Amino acid sequence: MKSDIEIAQAAKLEKITKVAEKLNIPDSALEPYGHYKAKISLDYINSIKSNPDGKLILVTAISPTPAGEGKTTTSVGLGDALNFIGKKALVTIREPSLGPVFGMKGGAAGGGMAQVIPMEDINLHFTGDFNAIQLANNLLAAMLDNHIHHGNILNIDVRRISWKRVLDMNDRALRKTVCSLGSIGNGFPREDGFDIVVASEIMAIFCLATSLQDLKEKLGNIVIAYNKKKEPILAKDINAHGAMTVLLKNAVMPNLVQTLENNPAMIHGGPFANIAHGCNSVIATQASLKLADYVVTEAGFGADLGAEKFLDIKCRKANLKPAAVVLVATIRALKYHGGCELDNLNKEGCDYLQKGLVNLERHVNNLKNHYGLPVVVGINGFTFDTDKERKILQQKSNELGVPIISSTHWADGGKGAKELAEVVVNTIEKSPNNFSYLYDDDLDLWSKMETVAKKIYGASGISAPSNIKKQIDDLQNAGYGKYPVCVAKTQYSFSTDPSLRGAPSDHIIPIREVRLAAGAEFIVMVCGDIMTMPGLPKVPAAEKIDLDANGNIVGLF
Repeated sequence: MKSDIEIAQAAKLEKITKVAEKLNIPDSALEPYGHYKAKISLDYINSIKSNPDGKLILVTAISPTPAGEGKTTTSVGLGDALNFIGKKALVTIREPSLGPVFGMKGGAAGGGMAQVIPMEDINLHFTGDFNAIQLANNLLAAMLDNHIHHGNILNIDVRRISWKRVLDMNDRALRKTVCSLGSIGNGFPREDGFDIVVASEIMAIFCLATSLQDLKEKLGNIVIAYNKKKEPILAKDINAHGAMTVLLKNAVMPNLVQTLENNPAMIHGGPFANIAHGCNSVIATQASLKLADYVVTEAGFGADLGAEKFLDIKCRKANLKPAAVVLVATIRALKYHGGCELDNLNKEGCDYLQKGLVNLERHVNNLKNHYGLPVVVGINGFTFDTDKERKILQQKSNELGVPIISSTHWADGGKGAKELAEVVVNTIEKSPNNFSYLYDDDLDLWSKMETVAKKIYGASGISAPSNIKKQIDDLQNAGYGKYPVCVAKTQYSFSTDPSLRGAPSDHIIPIREVRLAAGAEFIVMVCGDIMTMPGLPKVPAAEKIDLDANGNIVGLF
């Protein structure tokens, strides 16, 4: 079969104006970026706020493995399938980061016959949103250093600067830096560092803001440093938030594209789920619910990270209520969680599958029992899946009381996920939905983190050095206790050890760093060895990406 990029390049794209017609979006509401992608104006989005909301379907997954699960592929395939069975459906997902694109994870446009297009544009510069976020972030950093250089009227303690610069690329050399070396004119030397754009607070704010004015207010509330009295210094204290909003004013409009089957798709924002909150923008999600009867969205990585943050952070702040959750898995990935090694995943392995189902089971139980949501398990089918393995899945389906549906959308597009779409619609219509958050706002920060660790990760508790525990207590006492927690942790395990497959239990979650995101209004708990600036692998994907003699991009998955 052709590669993803070959399939995407062979697709027959419709003009974006024609795609918009399927959602009754007028040409006047579009700001085209070429023929096949456009931004949707905020004025138009405001004009449809009185429309009834559609049904929100959250796509999440088991804990990721090197075998792959296909969460975005399933999101796109399900969206196409819902349209295939006659529903008015819209896929609303995140933008890819250049870090994974040129690193090892790959893009975020789906795969096979279930992709959003134009794939090259989406996976590369797209409409410039990430560049705008990067510039806004680094403008704030530059203005902070400039304030200190020109007299430091606010008496900022240069030892207590918390704001980092960002770059949308994996570059481990920039994790820890020293800036302002050289002459007096270069400023005051200090330690600094870079995060990747998708881990930045600007990205978080961008995706949680409900309007341009709300965006500006949240940007102004960013804590960038502390003064000599240990009082917080905000972005608005150095008058940076206005110019930052100007840089983001176009980026904040959602992006409209299409699937391979020419169904509309909205792509906007892209925070990582292992170090940020892992879901697309509130503006795009809320607009989508006004435009379609069914909206398929996704949360990054496994349900313990992406779905937890989607439900406890995004839904809490935007007053969203999912109608159902689709939990994505593959038989290959489940066998890997059961101890099977990569070289043997294509062979029948019923014992491995039985053992690996504990990962699926915990995610299902978390979503059903802790959040009260109806769940459907979507299995990405492979040609080497066997009847014996499928029978084991059916037995587990009966045991868990949730449908487990195998689909072939990667090979067959929307029609390959027809059964999944029908089951999801039926589940929404007939299953009880008792959605509730995992914890109350009034619970203290330590207890919120402990609740996530025990209920979602299966841990026996959490730990932190005395200085970190004091930081948490200080944040609590400073009035930030009502904020939700955003856990930065390895995506590969319920624990902080990425090598522990399946469903490890009774482990301790160690908190090694705490970050206040006052603009985004959550507290980041950094656990284990997770990096907010990833590094490139030994053989990065960038080595295979090129232009051929005809100017076509090759090697992009």
